[in-house]
Amino acid sequence: MKNNKHGSIVLASASPRRTELMSLAGLQFTVVPADICEDVLPGEAPSDHVMRLSREKADKVAATGDGRFFIGADTVVVLDGAILGKPADEADAFRMLTALSGRDHEVITGFTVFDKVSGIHISRSVCTEVTFKELEEQEINAYVASGCPMDKAGAYAIQGGAVHFVRSICGSYTNVIGLPMTELYEVLQAMQALG
Repeated sequence: MKNNKHGSIVLASASPRRTELMSLAGLQFTVVPADICEDVLPGEAPSDHVMRLSREKADKVAATGDGRFFIGADTVVVLDGAILGKPADEADAFRMLTALSGRDHEVITGFTVFDKVSGIHISRSVCTEVTFKELEEQEINAYVASGCPMDKAGAYAIQGGAVHFVRSICGSYTNVIGLPMTELYEVLQAMQALG
């Protein structure tokens, strides 16, 4: 584990996938979920949306929590320019997966690192192109019935039961999981957050 000589790193996220990625990178951190409104603002571009939410998450946890470096993140799936959020119900999950079948789409994650001591925010967005194979109706029904899509942007998780849906990805794999680790690590290095 890499010690953080300047104070603790706090991940402002309830996502177990982000927690796992941070742990795999050998980072020492604590987790404090952020509860914010995630509605898309009128005319807001997907990359602007995820960066705004990531900053709001980092700021909200920093306002009441201990630590120095606060990491917020938000991930969306974008098909034909439209954001696919988390499905409202099973029918919505089926609709999303049917729309993604045999198509290219983008996964965009915005993240912010906020240094509470200096007041500096660094925000980035990372985009990965993902191509799905043609999905059969029974495949979609079985995946929806598993419950896995219900808390996932775009109704799927590449590292879970939808691993066989993905024909190819162009860009960061960890970004598709929910946190682009190479880019995050570079920002933490630049902010001297790592010991």
